[in-house]
Amino acid sequence: MISLTSADLNYLIFHYLHESRFTHSAFALGYEAGINKSTIDGNLVPPGALVTFVQKGIQYLELEANLSNDDLDTDEDFQFLQPLDLITKDVYELQKIIKERKENLQKDKAKGKEKENVENDGEHEPESAIDKEKEFARGKEKEKQQKEIDKERDRERIDKENDRGKGKGKEKPQVDVADTSQNGNKISGRLEENETDGGPEPMNICTSSTSLPYEIPSSDVTFLQGHTSEVFACTWNPTGSLLASGSGDSTARIWTIAEGPCSSTMQSCGGPLNVVVLKHFKGKTNEKSKDVTTLDWNVEGTLLATGSYDGQARIWSKDGELVSTLNKHKGPIFSLKWNKKGDYLLSGSVDKTAIVWDVKTGEWKQQFEFHSAPALDVDWKNNVSFATCSTDSMIHVCKVGENRPIKTFSGHQGEVNAIKWDPTGTLLASCSDDSTAKIWSMKQDTCLLDLKEHAKEIYTVRWSPTGPGTNNPNKQLVLASASFDSTIKLWEVEAGRLLHSLNGHREPVYSVAFSPNGEYLASGSLDKCMHIWSVKEARIVRTFCGNGGIFEVCWNKEGDKIAACFANNVVCVLDFRI
Repeated sequence: MISLTSADLNYLIFHYLHESRFTHSAFALGYEAGINKSTIDGNLVPPGALVTFVQKGIQYLELEANLSNDDLDTDEDFQFLQPLDLITKDVYELQKIIKERKENLQKDKAKGKEKENVENDGEHEPESAIDKEKEFARGKEKEKQQKEIDKERDRERIDKENDRGKGKGKEKPQVDVADTSQNGNKISGRLEENETDGGPEPMNICTSSTSLPYEIPSSDVTFLQGHTSEVFACTWNPTGSLLASGSGDSTARIWTIAEGPCSSTMQSCGGPLNVVVLKHFKGKTNEKSKDVTTLDWNVEGTLLATGSYDGQARIWSKDGELVSTLNKHKGPIFSLKWNKKGDYLLSGSVDKTAIVWDVKTGEWKQQFEFHSAPALDVDWKNNVSFATCSTDSMIHVCKVGENRPIKTFSGHQGEVNAIKWDPTGTLLASCSDDSTAKIWSMKQDTCLLDLKEHAKEIYTVRWSPTGPGTNNPNKQLVLASASFDSTIKLWEVEAGRLLHSLNGHREPVYSVAFSPNGEYLASGSLDKCMHIWSVKEARIVRTFCGNGGIFEVCWNKEGDKIAACFANNVVCVLDFRI
């Protein structure tokens, strides 16, 4: 007999968490259980393997419970068992349940026959009458459905006419969002091509606004193909037209994006020389994937840093040359950031530590071991001080050269998923699985604001590029928080109040990004849609829908292009014009 060991079961659980996008939990389990030592080839494990294994186990138990019952057809026996019975009772108890319920069923059948004989005196309605009634009901239902179809066609016709009147002349396509990957199963590596334009169909999202948001047409979108797995991260070069993306296929890519309007032409790594592939594996390409989890350009735009599941940070030139490999972490890297000066790179890892790297020498300068659980995010305060957060619910503020944290913030009741310093470096925003966001004051050494309007865990927070210390000093400073409750909240920090709740998504929101002028906010969700909101009016002004969940969105420095990375292996670049 073949049986699963505890190590095998741990791997199945790890695989299920990873494909369900519970990456923090998956990496934590993998680190604690030593998944990297497993002999199982992850590429051979099919999607949903854990669920299938449990289902087959329950089916086996169900069959075993019915082996000794041969007086009735075995198929009929299954109806006597409920899922809770199979989970909570052993085989002998199940067999007893089947026997008792069979006897009760036979008694009920006997009583039913007696009742049927009594009712056969003519009180029972003739079969033909029943058939007529059913046929009439079906006819009514078809009539109702046809009316709904006619109404929808009329609505589409009116929409077309309105669009023609505005000079657009485009039909509003329908998008089926039912196939969003909720269990993490990888979506097809190719876009489902539209017969007319070859790209994902945009869609309208109803909001409280009286006017519907404009769709971004496929003609204003460039589709970048080449990755063979989900694209987790993307970031624009701060000085040029280069876009970097990181994927679960063990590679990062640097795409050269043409200036001016986007083209709907599908671009791939097999086409013109518009992309450089940065390989993160050694040896054969069929080795277990090393997800590229995070990316960051230095402020001059000359170097790109990547963090990987293999625990290594790498620095590349913008031409794709590997400059250095930074190898000291003992677990996957979740976050890494350049300081503004560009001489230090900061990384945070599942191994519970953060490391400051000296970029010139390619060596680690200092390792900070203050967390008791995986570090999830890091962010520089200035060129020598930074903050880290962890699944241990703690936040530490550290300084290069100091052996202990210079400040520690505690107060969250769950994993702290992200931290971000405001433009002046005096306020630190954090968000957590406890459904709260907090703003910490460095001057007062305490929690300044406790923001509790979300209903589920908050995945990320972003400060607007406005207020003191920014290029938009006369505009109000705003904090955006994005949650698994499918909403985005905008907070006025100075007054400590909720400005707006942006309700347009239908699935968890993974990423938000402010435009360079702070007037717009882009958001990406697992519902496959990217919305662009007017911050002032709190309404959607543009929307686009692809064929996979969106993990990250980002603006270029001019604010006229937005990149979004999708779970179906595609990166999209969208033109933004009002």
